[in-house]
Amino acid sequence: MPTDIVMPQMGESIFEGTITKWLKQPGDKVQRDEPLFEISTDKVDAEIPAPASGTLQEIKVAAGNTVQVNTVVGVIAGEGDGTAAAPPAAPPAAEAKKEAAPPPPPAATSPAPAAKEPESEMENGDQGRVRSSPLVRKIAKDNNVDLGKVPGTGLGGRITKDDIEAFIAKHAGGAPAAPAAAASAPASPAAEAPLAPAVTTPLQPVGGVTPGELVPMTTMRKKIAEHMIMSKRTSAHVHGVFEVDVTRIVKLREKMKAKFEAATGSKLTFTPFFARAAVHGLRKWPIVNSSVEGDNIRYHASINLGIAVALDWGLIVPVVKNAEERSFVGLQRAISDLGERARTKKLKPDEVQGGTFTITNPGIFGAKFGMPIINQPQVAIMGVGGIVKKPVVVTDKDGNDSIAIRSMMHLSIGYDHRIIDGAVADQFMMEVKKFLENWNEELL
Repeated sequence: MPTDIVMPQMGESIFEGTITKWLKQPGDKVQRDEPLFEISTDKVDAEIPAPASGTLQEIKVAAGNTVQVNTVVGVIAGEGDGTAAAPPAAPPAAEAKKEAAPPPPPAATSPAPAAKEPESEMENGDQGRVRSSPLVRKIAKDNNVDLGKVPGTGLGGRITKDDIEAFIAKHAGGAPAAPAAAASAPASPAAEAPLAPAVTTPLQPVGGVTPGELVPMTTMRKKIAEHMIMSKRTSAHVHGVFEVDVTRIVKLREKMKAKFEAATGSKLTFTPFFARAAVHGLRKWPIVNSSVEGDNIRYHASINLGIAVALDWGLIVPVVKNAEERSFVGLQRAISDLGERARTKKLKPDEVQGGTFTITNPGIFGAKFGMPIINQPQVAIMGVGGIVKKPVVVTDKDGNDSIAIRSMMHLSIGYDHRIIDGAVADQFMMEVKKFLENWNEELL
C-alpha cells in the first residue's frame, strides 16, 4: 500500500522545514533509508531518507516551499501497487527553466578516447573526501569507480545515485569498446595521437552560479546573516592575536599519525590539539566559558566546544559536549564524527546547540589569522591560523640566542568586552599558548 512521506520534526523547537531539493522524481525506484529529499531548517540542513521501498508516486510539495512538520510532502507506492506515478508539483520558475534545458547530445561513436571527466569538489579541510551518500559510495565500491572522477550534479557538487549510475553506464559502454576496435585493425597515427588539452572551455564559477545572476539566499544563509548581525549588535567585540610556536606538536603529529590512525581508525588532525589547549585555558579562566543573561553572568558547568565546519553551502558549528571529560582520542573522534555528519547532512538539531565556546579554523584555507564574530550567546571565540615554517630567534636555557627554523602560527581571540577585560582575555590566551608550546600529553 502507498506510504506517505512527511516533513519530519528535527527537534523539539523545530516547527517547519524548507524542501531544498528532491533527489528522486515521480516514477523513480527508491529503497528504504535511501536519501529522498533535502530540507533546511533554522538549525540544520539534512538529507531525509525514504520511509519505505517502492516507487516515488507523487511529489506534493515542490522544492523551495516551506511547510509545517508532519505535512505530507509526497507518496511512495509499494512494490506491488502498480499505481501510475502522478506528475510532480509545479516547480519554481528557476527549477522549471533548468529542467527545460535540452539534454546533452549522445556520445560520439568514434573510438577516439573520451575527454577527461571534471573532478568533483573536495570537502574543505579534508582532501580526498567527495560529497556523496552511503548508497553512492557502495555503488562506486562495487563497480571499482573512483568517486573523485565522477561529476556531481547535486547540491554543492554532491554526487547523486543518478550521477554514479550514468558514469558507470558511460564508461562501461564506451571505454572498453576502444581496445576491441584496436584489435581488429591498426589504429591510424591520428587516432594514436593524444588529445590536445582543452583550452577554450571557460572556468566554471564555484557553486555553479552564473556571473550576473540574482540568486535568493538559502534558509541557512539567511539564518547565518541574521545571527552574525545580531551578534555584532549585541557584543562589544574586541580581538587579540598571539603568535605560537607549534614545532613540538607538528613533529609529534608527523611521528604519531600512522600509529594513531591504526589504533583508533581516525586520522590525526591538528584540531584536537587546539581543543585540548582551549579546555585547559577555560578551566583556568571560567569567565571565558560563560554567557550573559540579562544583567547576570552564567558560568557554565560544562565546556561545550563548538567546532566551525565550512560547507559548500554555508557554515555550521556542531558542538562537542562535555569536552573537559574527554581524552585526546575522544576529542578527535567526536570532532571527526561531527564534521563528517555536518558534511553529509546527518546532524541532529541538539548537536548544533548548547555551545559555550567556539573554535574556528580559517588557517586551513591559508589565512594567517582571522577576526571571527562571537557565536551568541557565547562571549568568546578562538580563531586558528595557518602553520608555516620560518626563522625565529630562540633563546636557550643559558640565555644564548640563536636563529632556528620553527613551525609558527597565529591564534586570535574575539571576546565580549562587556564582561571580559583585555587582561583576562590575554591571560587566557597565554595559557593556551603555553599549553601548546610545551605539549606533554600522550596521544594514545
